[in-house]
Amino acid sequence: MNVLGFPILSITLWLPALGALALMFVPAEQAETQRRTALGFVIAALAAALAAAAMYLGGAASPQGMAEPALPWIPAWGSSYHLGIDGVSIWLVVLTTLLAPFAIGATWGQPEGRQRGMLALLLTFESAMLGTFMAQDMLLFYVFWEVALIPVVFLIGIWGGADGPRAALKMFLYTFSGSVLMLLGIIGVYMLHAQQGATTFDIGTIVADVRSGAFVIDPAIERLLFGAFFAAFAIKLALWPFHTWVPAAYSAAPTPVAIMLAAVMSKFGTYGLIRFNLALFPQASQWAAPAVAILAVIGIIYAATTAYAQTDMQRLVAYSSVSHMNAIALGIFALNAIGISGAVVQMLAHGVNTAALLLIVAVLYERRGTREITAFSGLWKTMPVFGGLTLLVILASMGLPGLNAFIGEFTIMQGTFSSPTLGWPFAGGAVIGVILVASYMLRMFRIGFMGDARDDEGLRDLSRREGVSLALLAIAMVAAGLFPSLLFAPLQGAVDGLVQHLAPATAALVEVLR
Repeated sequence: MNVLGFPILSITLWLPALGALALMFVPAEQAETQRRTALGFVIAALAAALAAAAMYLGGAASPQGMAEPALPWIPAWGSSYHLGIDGVSIWLVVLTTLLAPFAIGATWGQPEGRQRGMLALLLTFESAMLGTFMAQDMLLFYVFWEVALIPVVFLIGIWGGADGPRAALKMFLYTFSGSVLMLLGIIGVYMLHAQQGATTFDIGTIVADVRSGAFVIDPAIERLLFGAFFAAFAIKLALWPFHTWVPAAYSAAPTPVAIMLAAVMSKFGTYGLIRFNLALFPQASQWAAPAVAILAVIGIIYAATTAYAQTDMQRLVAYSSVSHMNAIALGIFALNAIGISGAVVQMLAHGVNTAALLLIVAVLYERRGTREITAFSGLWKTMPVFGGLTLLVILASMGLPGLNAFIGEFTIMQGTFSSPTLGWPFAGGAVIGVILVASYMLRMFRIGFMGDARDDEGLRDLSRREGVSLALLAIAMVAAGLFPSLLFAPLQGAVDGLVQHLAPATAALVEVLR
């Protein structure tokens, strides 16, 4: 992993947190200035992330990625402040910084009052998520992982309306319980590695020792450690049946919070599965793959079927998100390069599409004060620009060829079908999920946008701010759909190294199954 001489990753990480601090010096009554200040800092973080991506794509990284020099944090424990990126995490860093301006922009549609607190928490939330994706030290990763939970719980609890406190508490109890198990897993890996090698929390060092054979874990203990990490990641990504906190949290969250929660934070779980479960526990990953795939297929079909029955559009988006995240988990546990690469690309598509869907719901809620789709009809006629952009977003979410979700869904199904431990039954489950997505998305569009307009009072078309936000996300959907190789190419080094490490375990499991 190449070492960077310029701290571009630290700049990207701390710019939003610096913005949260800067907001404290803006008078409480100047809401417009607060929003513009927050927007300026998240755009600056996006520029820094794009600069880091350009350095990575421009050859500044080795196939294993690039990192900043490690700085001692708790030397006695072998823990350091160490940031880095590879072909997987760089896209998640870009996604986080890309969607943050849309989340801040959505605060213009929120009621006035306590605006500064919401913006400061959103910026803190962004920094914590960036730290989670960039941390190269297990203890540092855990700190950022836990810090990210604090602002989002307050954001939902305070600004989530009557259901906010209950939804925030449920989210906290679920995710914190998983985090405790992950902490035990981190301590277990640290202590076992200390017995066989160096005393360190550095992820790269531990993974390298696992791959070289310098760090060997007893199979029974490996499965226990796999389970400890898996519990935390399964809850965060909303793998069935660990998903039950999601509908309440996503529905109660105001639009700016829902964007960052559903479109970005849900990726913590899938990223963690790749970074820790597959990399540290290859034998246990192979052992657990069929069971995880069964849960994922159940989640795909269950959540999509439940989404069809929803009339509240934000709850529909919540269940849709659960279905898509379970599909991503299925791709990861195909345990081959096609499936894992497709899962990462689908993470990006899901993030962009979910953010756009939430902005669409916010537009209608701002005009009518309701998210019930049955309260609308004939929007295609009364709001033609909005209707056209909404149709594009719906087609993208359905996986229409030429738009961003198609290539991710296709490669996940291809990877699942070609997996020696999964095969066509699991790929068939993913296909059923795609069909169900089309059914509930087109149903929503038929009810709300087709037919005769009931009452066009207050249903003005998109404002400039709303139109620009949706148009930019639409451009991202089209660009990713037309040029998917730009997303796949940087993944090759990281994914190939991971799969090569998994290959011996795959061969051994196939022999057992035979």
